[in-house]
Amino acid sequence: MLGRTVLSRGITAHRLSKNVTFYMNELASPVSDCQAQASEDRKPLMLMLPWLGSRPQAVAKYCEIYFRTGFDVLVVESEVQEFLWPRWGLDHGKRLLELLQSERFVSRPLLVHAFSIGGYTFCQLLVHISQDTQKYQALTQRIKGQVYDSLVVGSLETMAVGLGKTVFPRCEKMVKQVSLLYFGMFRRQTVDYFNISIDAFWNTPVTTPALFFFCENDPLSDPRAMEELIDHLRKRGMDITAKKWEDSTHAGHLKRHQQEYLSILDRFLQSLHITPLKAKI
Repeated sequence: MLGRTVLSRGITAHRLSKNVTFYMNELASPVSDCQAQASEDRKPLMLMLPWLGSRPQAVAKYCEIYFRTGFDVLVVESEVQEFLWPRWGLDHGKRLLELLQSERFVSRPLLVHAFSIGGYTFCQLLVHISQDTQKYQALTQRIKGQVYDSLVVGSLETMAVGLGKTVFPRCEKMVKQVSLLYFGMFRRQTVDYFNISIDAFWNTPVTTPALFFFCENDPLSDPRAMEELIDHLRKRGMDITAKKWEDSTHAGHLKRHQQEYLSILDRFLQSLHITPLKAKI
């Protein structure tokens, strides 16, 4: 749940399940009651996929950006077991797809903002979509834009480092070694699934404009691998905006480079022509 400072300004929270919370933005609601239902059906929905172990007050800062712009926000948190045992992650992705196609959300334009392991969660959706593109065609057409902040990209060792830094930072080196051992022992249940997810992202059926934030000194994200991914997506014809900092913090670019981050994000959102309010973020 987000802090009271956010919820006190026209935002109502609806806990849909253990890790899914829907924040309804009454600030962007229509004045006339007769327009209410039609307006709600068309109001864009931000699907926010936070980083592992994110604190509510940190997520709230990003939600506030979209509240001010007029979005409702659906926050879907990830759990480490969904990463360590990817079949559970796929189940999580399937439930999220079903939610996005439920009566409450089925008519609404979507924007995705994924941080770190949240990108992995979105990959699980892409795996299902890739396996039945016709079934999910209407959903993919509703996704109008994608924002990726500090994607965990690179080798298996990069993933292991990520687990150590985010789950048990006091035992970082040990967690890294145990994770690599675990991935080796259960390769068919882990690494093979990771490769399927990576392939789904590189050949994503969601080809709408995308914005990538990353940096040179992120131990959880190989900048060369990021640049290779971005180049590949551009060659596929996708409209890609990328911002790389020489020095920044994993999933902390907004804090380190606030003005630049907000300016780039604002231009990106304006270019999508889906924001219900004209006010800049």
